[in-house]
Amino acid sequence: MGLLDERSKAQAPPDLRTYRARLMRLSVAADRAMLDELLNDRPGLVIHDHIIGQLTELVRSLNPSKRFTPPELLEAARAHVNGSPLEEYGVWVYYPWNDRLVHILDESEFALVRTDRNRNKITREEQAVLSTKKVGVIGLSVGQSVSLTMALERSFGEIRLADFDTLELSNLNRIRSGVHELGIPKAINTAREIAELDPFLNVTIFPEGVTRDNVDTFLTDGGILDVLVEECDSVDVKILARQRAKAFGIPVVMDTSDRGLIDVERFDLEPERPIMHGRMAHLDLSVTDKPMLPDQELEFILTMVGKETLSKKMLDSFPEIGKSLVTWPQLGAHVVLGGALAGDVCRNILLGQMSWSGRWQVDLDDLLAIQGSKVLVRSATEEDQEKDIAKNVS
Repeated sequence: MGLLDERSKAQAPPDLRTYRARLMRLSVAADRAMLDELLNDRPGLVIHDHIIGQLTELVRSLNPSKRFTPPELLEAARAHVNGSPLEEYGVWVYYPWNDRLVHILDESEFALVRTDRNRNKITREEQAVLSTKKVGVIGLSVGQSVSLTMALERSFGEIRLADFDTLELSNLNRIRSGVHELGIPKAINTAREIAELDPFLNVTIFPEGVTRDNVDTFLTDGGILDVLVEECDSVDVKILARQRAKAFGIPVVMDTSDRGLIDVERFDLEPERPIMHGRMAHLDLSVTDKPMLPDQELEFILTMVGKETLSKKMLDSFPEIGKSLVTWPQLGAHVVLGGALAGDVCRNILLGQMSWSGRWQVDLDDLLAIQGSKVLVRSATEEDQEKDIAKNVS
């Protein structure tokens, strides 16, 4: 047996369950004891303490009109803690899955600084509203991109993540992760990404995915979702999720990651609205109650999405599934675009700035006027640009 094999067998198995960070406030005796135990028991613990830098950012955020010199800013940061020992200020966050200990501001100050560059595209008042909202995401390929985009903006207070699958190498063309995460459940992987970005966000996972047995729990346990993002591959779950979301009055958002297709169904405002804009009214939905044949699934997907909306390359790919292709293609650029589009739509719904249902496409090929392999662009000279503007105005 080689040394590598011996080491592999000797080490502890990877943690496939933990996704919440531990928060410790050293003014609390039990938390101080927990931190002391960690420091004693984890000799490989990696400590990140950049609290002074965060305090200087906080001071600037609270005094945007004041111009500090570097010494003044440092003095103001130290004055802000009002005599408290720096190690006791804020929160120490322990991430068990990578053995890191990080010192950060406590939640209100952390959130203020982390979202300061959102303003005023998102005002502080709007940010406070978003912090009360509950979002559910089913399917964590496009769904991971949506979840992380919304976490970046802090446009929810709670998120529920559902996916039964584990991260595989073929997922890494579109899922933001690393090769060291292969074999990790997708729900755990996404939850950890969120926790490392913002440990104060409330994340709940459904690593078994959404099923007939747990769909109502996913949608309502701990409070009814304010918006559902549906991005799963299973036809039966797509339909089931919409049927139950409609019953509970939850709006549904879906990105198709092909030609920037976004669907919005406002079941909260239109309780009688047919699912998927009525596109499936002629189909017998009861066939999804039992395992479906590949041809049946394909018919449902094409009906749901619409052949007329798909790119030629995507349409050409469908007949090859199970022959030259394992499944339908998804590109990283399109998945990231879908995360941005769905995240933006969800934020607008949550803030009451979008009150309609419908289907839209943000097709970059069309927007960039691609003809063959040539991209048509305006002349780069100012004179020609001015002529173009004058022509358009007239």
